[in-house]
Amino acid sequence: MNDNEQRPKAKDIRGEKLPYPAKQSDMKRQPDSDLSNYLAAGKLKGKVAIITGADSGIGRAVAIAFCKEGANVAIVYNENTEDAEETKRLCEANGGECLVIKSDVRYRQMCFDAVEKCVGEFGDLNILVNNAAFQKAQKNFEDIEEEDLRRTFETNILGYFFMAQAALPHLKKGDAIINTGSIVGRVGNPILIDYTSTKGAIHSFTKSLATNLGEKEIRVNCVVPGPVWTPNIPGTMPIEEVENFGHEVALKRPGQPEELAPAYVFLASEDGSFVTGCLLDVTGGKMSSD
Repeated sequence: MNDNEQRPKAKDIRGEKLPYPAKQSDMKRQPDSDLSNYLAAGKLKGKVAIITGADSGIGRAVAIAFCKEGANVAIVYNENTEDAEETKRLCEANGGECLVIKSDVRYRQMCFDAVEKCVGEFGDLNILVNNAAFQKAQKNFEDIEEEDLRRTFETNILGYFFMAQAALPHLKKGDAIINTGSIVGRVGNPILIDYTSTKGAIHSFTKSLATNLGEKEIRVNCVVPGPVWTPNIPGTMPIEEVENFGHEVALKRPGQPEELAPAYVFLASEDGSFVTGCLLDVTGGKMSSD
């Protein structure tokens, strides 16, 4: 975002509704994810990262930030090839090499295959960012369909397990796993019960895996976003929720993907060398209850 521009308030995204899976390229109010004001310092020079759910939104912003900091990245995506290719273009325009991998993290073997493609391309792996997510709003709890319930859990928590298992043989002392949680995993959300359940599981997964890998000095942390303007919002939320999105936080607006990316850089870099098992809130002032 340009220094002279103002971050959009909730009212600025009214009327934005897209069919799932929503493309970032189709959004009327484009998320700010180009990190045009980000000042890099070579914090990830020579590192290799694999990032799931990186075709758009937070994943795209993280991929660009990592490239600005000197890393090469593999981005894993499931459906939106056009968005993934744009992420690749932006990464390469910011100094990094970018490998695009179409995959589905619900399937263990596909996770292992994605990691092997990354290592085969770049010869190493230092950072795993688990960011892929599925959500579908449902007002009535009893109407949550088994197919959607299984897809939510398989994508949001089983996929994190599988990617970590695939990455671990390649990770070394000082390397990092970063998961994407959510403030709703702390406070709940009445129309996203299955999604919030998986985010709470991700928080616990982060703390337990950090303890497990501590002796190996592989750090495991979790970024906990508040409301962030990504394609998932107009693609999965009711219009009335979209029109008020982000109003409940102290800053009275949704966050932008580029505002999340520096947290991932911190946790991936030497700056976070004594941080593990952390749930790092980047919420715009949405307070948790614990």
